[in-house]
Amino acid sequence: MTWRRHLVHAVPTQHTVPVADAVAEETELAELVRGARYVLLDFDGPICRLFAVRRAQDIARAQVEWLDRQGLGSILSETEREDPDPHTTLRLLAEQRRGSDLVVEMEKRLTAEELGAVGTAWPTPYADPLIRTWSAVGVRLAITTNNAPEAAGRYVENRGLSDCFHRHIYGRTQDLELLKPHPHCLHRALNAMGADPAAALMIGDATTDLVAAEAAGVPFLGYARSEHKEAALRSAGAKHVIDSLEPLLTVLRTRP
Repeated sequence: MTWRRHLVHAVPTQHTVPVADAVAEETELAELVRGARYVLLDFDGPICRLFAVRRAQDIARAQVEWLDRQGLGSILSETEREDPDPHTTLRLLAEQRRGSDLVVEMEKRLTAEELGAVGTAWPTPYADPLIRTWSAVGVRLAITTNNAPEAAGRYVENRGLSDCFHRHIYGRTQDLELLKPHPHCLHRALNAMGADPAAALMIGDATTDLVAAEAAGVPFLGYARSEHKEAALRSAGAKHVIDSLEPLLTVLRTRP
């Protein structure tokens, strides 16, 4: 198994990637993985597909409808009303009604949705053995997410992965201005583990993860399970993007 099969290149698919370039990228990625002493993982995406049954866009639509019932639908543009990410509406409401009971209520509703989704979440292929292998070789792991930390904690407990993280789970707080792309949750993880940012690696599937990693001085590896996500990450400046976690596991199992 080689990396080349799973590399997502920032070139048109009709063009052939030179073999030398592909080998060079494989080497860089292997060095990136082997050099990481601390790994910060986004939750929904690299670890699991949280909203596998009740879709994220359905929750986002329900949030917009709830805002409409509160008479606040006008704070959203047409584009924002169609955004499939529930965090978009939550963030916008927090900006417009800072500290209000409505913000607290919407955050509670989203947390309830996330906790309810844990039982039907789909594990990302190879995520469980990758996490266990990284932990077994002495790499320290943390979750840095915009989701509720309670949801991430419940998920890893259900999967028998809690010991791999040692309670290093940093998610959404009451201060919604600190959601990624703000690097707050990354800083919390790095500080708690006593980690040098240059010795860490952030794995995420969104541009907010990339921006947060750059702000924290942490090398970034993009995970994209769709061409849309890959294009977004590449456009934002991600140098390394993969569409499967399998080659990371292969590198760890063959490390010197």
